Amino acid sequence: MDKARGRIVIVGAGLAGLRAAETLRDEGFTGSLTVVGDERHQPYDRPPLSKQVLTGFAAPDHTALPRLRPLDDVHWELGVPAKQLDRAAKVVRLADGRELPYDRVLIATGVRARLWPDEEEAALDGVLSVHAIDDAREVRERLANKPKRVLVVGGGFTGSEVASVCRMLGVDVTLVERGPSPLSGALGGMVGSVAAEMQRGEGVDLRCGVSMDALLGDGGSLTGARLSDGAEVEADLAVVALGGIRNTEWLYDSGLAAGPLGVGCDAGMRAGTMSAMATDDVFVAGDVAVFPHVLYAYDRVTLEHWKHAVVSAGIAAHNMLCPEKDRRPHVGVPSFWSIQFGVNIKSVGVPSIADHVVIIQGSAEQRRFAAAYGRRGQLVGAATFNGARWLEHYERLIASTAPFPPDLGEAEQATGATPVPADFPAPHPMTNQPTVLITGHSPTDLHVQRTVDGGNR
Repeated sequence: MDKARGRIVIVGAGLAGLRAAETLRDEGFTGSLTVVGDERHQPYDRPPLSKQVLTGFAAPDHTALPRLRPLDDVHWELGVPAKQLDRAAKVVRLADGRELPYDRVLIATGVRARLWPDEEEAALDGVLSVHAIDDAREVRERLANKPKRVLVVGGGFTGSEVASVCRMLGVDVTLVERGPSPLSGALGGMVGSVAAEMQRGEGVDLRCGVSMDALLGDGGSLTGARLSDGAEVEADLAVVALGGIRNTEWLYDSGLAAGPLGVGCDAGMRAGTMSAMATDDVFVAGDVAVFPHVLYAYDRVTLEHWKHAVVSAGIAAHNMLCPEKDRRPHVGVPSFWSIQFGVNIKSVGVPSIADHVVIIQGSAEQRRFAAAYGRRGQLVGAATFNGARWLEHYERLIASTAPFPPDLGEAEQATGATPVPADFPAPHPMTNQPTVLITGHSPTDLHVQRTVDGGNR
């Protein structure tokens, strides 16, 4: 078959799906191209939802992703999720019963918000999340009406950004985090303690080391929460920020290595089967992809990052069309950013696998510093608070597998800084987790975990 022709179906109408469609057309694919999305909206940008949208600086409807080229010849199936991938028949079955035949398919279904596990409590009026555009719109409206107190459940990046917005708007906020500090799941205990001091200094009622026993309500509306230490918090709005669940359930009978950790694939984004074989007609991109990374001893990596969605989509689309000798691997250094309480936080690499960390530039007390992360003597990540100008240098060092602590030569360095244990808390399904995860799991391991976790689908 001429790879410039035929039928390609992209399942997932987010950033990765959009960029893949653009790349396919840019690289000469002239055949039938269909994009499937479970939301009714055209592709939009998610990071602004917990930042500019909640503050009112940007309208929810103004978060549409820019088009890098016209896509008038693409067929959009929006507002209907995929239900099954039948690889034998080579069709994607939709929830409304229709079938979409394909010659090649790209899985870019991403993640969805992890909701509060008690369905009755989650249904209380005033219990929301900010993963999707419709939720963010409702949270923004409620914040504009000045609730008495907002309860944020989870102290990862999203939860911390919501707390920051609340304080910016003059709204009282309580943040509950099971771990020892906010951001500790992504950046470790030392940097997490800096984030904790920052939040308390900005007026956040921060409760760490405790979990939520129950959300409380009266007459169907939220009134507060009861914590594991017996304390009760009054609140009329709760934002649940407990991370995401990868959208892989529709693939469980496909024969692919798909499970709660994502969809296993090779470095060229070709999906893997349960027998650890790479397919030639099924590709994966974005948050849902689990792929081996050369910088981390070929351990399998999942990334919930904007840059990764773009890069992996481009690689997958390119490899769909080109001869085998021209295929490209995904070898980029992960990167991430957040802004909260007036501080610009950025990271590169995978800090969450480090065994040691050191403040190598600047001052934690002044909230302007760079932290370097090492694992077994190798630099594996870096994070900055209001120090983005340093980050490109660390990215190059990580890409070159530089030693830890890194040698900065004559560059500005923190005085007397020594490495300390990175102090990452054990992952827990009901608290914040790193936005990068190295699993080391094989496709068979993914199947075993899927079987064990089957009751949580």
